Amino acid sequence: MSPPGRPEGEHRSAQHEGNPVNAKALHIRSRDNPALVAVRRALREPAYYRRKGAPLWLEGDHLLRACRARGHPLNQVLLTESAWAMPALRALAQQAERVLVLPDVLFKELSSLESPASIGALIERPQAASLSTDMPTVILDRLQDAGNVGSILRSAAAFGVTQVLALSGTAALWSPKVLRAAMGAHFALRLHEAMAEQDLSSLSLPWVATSSHAPALLHETKLPQPCAWVFGHEGQGVSAELVARCTLTLRIAQPGGEESLNVAAAAAICLHEGLRQRC
Repeated sequence: MSPPGRPEGEHRSAQHEGNPVNAKALHIRSRDNPALVAVRRALREPAYYRRKGAPLWLEGDHLLRACRARGHPLNQVLLTESAWAMPALRALAQQAERVLVLPDVLFKELSSLESPASIGALIERPQAASLSTDMPTVILDRLQDAGNVGSILRSAAAFGVTQVLALSGTAALWSPKVLRAAMGAHFALRLHEAMAEQDLSSLSLPWVATSSHAPALLHETKLPQPCAWVFGHEGQGVSAELVARCTLTLRIAQPGGEESLNVAAAAAICLHEGLRQRC
C-alpha cells in the first residue's frame, strides 16, 4: 500500500530526535484526507480490505504492538494530538512509514467504539501462509457475528491451534470488528477465508464437532491429536455435510440445563480441553 500524497490541510512537524523511521509527522485538519477516507470505508464495509490495494485498519495501541511484535510493518499511523504528546504512543507511531497527527475530535469520527482509542494504523494485509494439511486447525462454518469470530481466533491462538479456515459466509476475518475482538491474535495465526467446502478435502486430520444432542461427552472422550475443530453458524450450527465428515461429534456437559452455549464459549472450552489432553 503506497502512502497517499500530502493533500491540503497537512503540515509537517519538526523532526523528533531518535525517530528510527520517520523524519517528520504530518498534522492534518481535513476530513477529506485520503487516509481518513480509507479508514471510514474500512469501518463501513467489513470486507473492504479484500479489494486490491485496500488497507486494513487497526485501532488501538494493543493491536499496533501485536502487529509489530510479529514483524509486520505499520504503513501509516494516525493518532490524536493528545496521543502525540505522550512519549510511549509517539514512539510507537514513529515505527511507521508515515505518521498523521489529527485533532482529537477528528479522530473520534474514525471509531465505532464508545470510548475511542487515540491511535490506529493502516497496514497491508499480511500474506497468507500456505494451507497445512496436518496442523491443528479450526474450521469456521458460516459464523455471522464478528465478536464471536474474533473471540474464537483469540482462543485458538491462546491454546496453540494456529490455523483457522473460514468458509464462505463467515464474517470477514480482517474486518475492524473482528480485529478488535481478537486482540492481536490474527498476527499469530495462519488464516484462510472465503473457502469452499471442497477446499478442505486436502486436510488429513480427523474432524471434531460439538452438538448438544451428541451422546459422548467432551471431557470423557480421548481426542485425536492433532485434529480439526468445526464450529458452525450461531443459529443453524455446523452444516449436515460437514458433520458427516467428522470423526467425532461431542457434547459439552451443561449441568445447569441450558440448551446450548454461545459458539465462542463452546470453542474456548473445546480448544482448552484439547490443550489439556496434549499436556
